[in-house]
Amino acid sequence: MSLLEVADLKKSFTAPDGIRRTIIDIPHFAVEARQQVALKGESGSGKTTFLNLLAGILRPDAGRIRLAGSDVASLSESARDRLRATTVGYIFQTFNLLQGHTCLENVLLGMAFGPGEDRARAVALLERVGLRDHLAHRPRQLSTGQQQRVAVARALANRPRLVLADEPTGNLDHASAREALRLIRETCRENDAALLLVSHDRDVLGEFEDVREFAGLNRAVNDRP
Repeated sequence: MSLLEVADLKKSFTAPDGIRRTIIDIPHFAVEARQQVALKGESGSGKTTFLNLLAGILRPDAGRIRLAGSDVASLSESARDRLRATTVGYIFQTFNLLQGHTCLENVLLGMAFGPGEDRARAVALLERVGLRDHLAHRPRQLSTGQQQRVAVARALANRPRLVLADEPTGNLDHASAREALRLIRETCRENDAALLLVSHDRDVLGEFEDVREFAGLNRAVNDRP
């Protein structure tokens, strides 16, 4: 059984003009344990909505999302929160760090929603991403690249089986983007986590062996068997 398997997934939203518009319509999609997959799609194609459905942040209108043996779509909101906290790591495009808290506190707070705080692991992760001397820094005291490293450490804090990364290099310059991508892929391997990354950056996509076209409106996820 795949770590993640999607079947007949549908999601619609009501537009400002009052018309109900389908954003996601995907017949099948799967990711295996420890696999690293990149989704290629232009802005507005529904990639972020897709990730939010997989993470249980949004509920689908129809279809099935099976993650680590659980049917995400059928779970209550609180159960989806628990599953996300223990099974999914999410690297947001804008990082979503808590500005009033230090690097270490951001990672520890992420742990609080899962199995509980583990200070030694939080420190080890921040050291692994090169922030040994920045544990007490707040996000505003960090460069954009350093903030992203905190986001990577936080995403891995609860030993997730799947890491979702939404355009994680979109706010970085070329050199920083390459380094960030290397770090994300390496740390996922080291933690036995699968990676699903979405991007429209050709350089980022060129680093992956498994690149799938994504067009949520057209039922066009190129799924590899």
